[in-house]
Formats: sequence, structure tokens, C-alpha cells
Amino acid sequence: DIASAARHLRDLVEDFGDLETVEHPGFRLDVERIDCCELARRAAGLLAVRAADHGIAIQTPGEVDSLAATGEYKRVLQILVNLIGNAVNYSPDGTIVTVDAAIIDGNPAIIVQDQGDGIAEEDREHVFEKFERLGRSADGGSGLGLYISRRFARAMGGDLMVDGSDIGARFVLILPPA
Repeated sequence: DIASAARHLRDLVEDFGDLETVEHPGFRLDVERIDCCELARRAAGLLAVRAADHGIAIQTPGEVDSLAATGEYKRVLQILVNLIGNAVNYSPDGTIVTVDAAIIDGNPAIIVQDQGDGIAEEDREHVFEKFERLGRSADGGSGLGLYISRRFARAMGGDLMVDGSDIGARFVLILPPA
């Protein structure tokens, strides 16, 4: 319990540090050529144990798949860890979280899809607001992860959005082409 509380407090401190960073007037990111598929596999690997604890499988692009984009490696990884972590948190045990890379409207994209309850259409823009948790209080999140993730995506010249699907939530991270 003490270790869990300490991790929670550390995560909150990191969120507030990131919040200060993204709201600074001179905020910008150093972008480089990155591989969306490699980042998807890496982020999924970081969350594999947490997912396995709930019988959740994370499907990622194959080892030989590659999709070049422009972005800051560390921040794209942070966005994906947030998206996949949320997908694991809100998916029923024994389901699948899919992380895929594709070209959408000429831009590289990484898509994270879960099999949870999804997000109502009227709430889809609200999830990106500061401290928004859509009434969820038991998961321990700060309500800053999606806000910060979208700010990072936009600072790299991309975007982060959520759209409808037949089942679960589907988040799409768009990045500029390499």
C-alpha cells in the first residue's frame, strides 16, 4: 500500500511538471525522424505486465513493420504509454488492446483501440480538458494525461483525437510525415 501510494504521488508530481512545461509560453519540442511501429511496440512492452495482470493482450505492429514520422521520441513514447495505460485501465479483463500504425489523410498515425465501454460522443472533446476524468474517481488518475498528450502532439505538428467505434475507445495520434 505504501509503495502504491508513493508511485501514485510520483505520477502526480510528474503530471504537474509536464503541465507546467506544456503551458509555458516558449514551449516547443525537438523533433526528429521516428518509427511509429517501433514506438508502439516499445510502449506496449512497458505496459505488458500490467495488462497481463488483467488477462489483457496488447496487439502491436509486427517486428518488421515500420512507419516513419517526425516527432520527439520521448514525448511520443509518453503519449503512447498514457493511451495504452488508459486502454488497459478501462478495458474488461480478458480483452484485447490494439495498437496499430497507419497512414491517415497522408499523415502517419498510431491508433490505440480498447474493448471497454468507450466514450460518449458528447464527451469526446471533454476528455482532453485539464483535470477531466468524466466522473471517474476510483482509478487514481490526475485528469491531466490526455490534456498533456494532446499538447505534446500539437507541439510536434500533429494532433490527438478520439473517435467513435463499434466497441471501446479509439484514440488516434497523428504525426507529421518524415
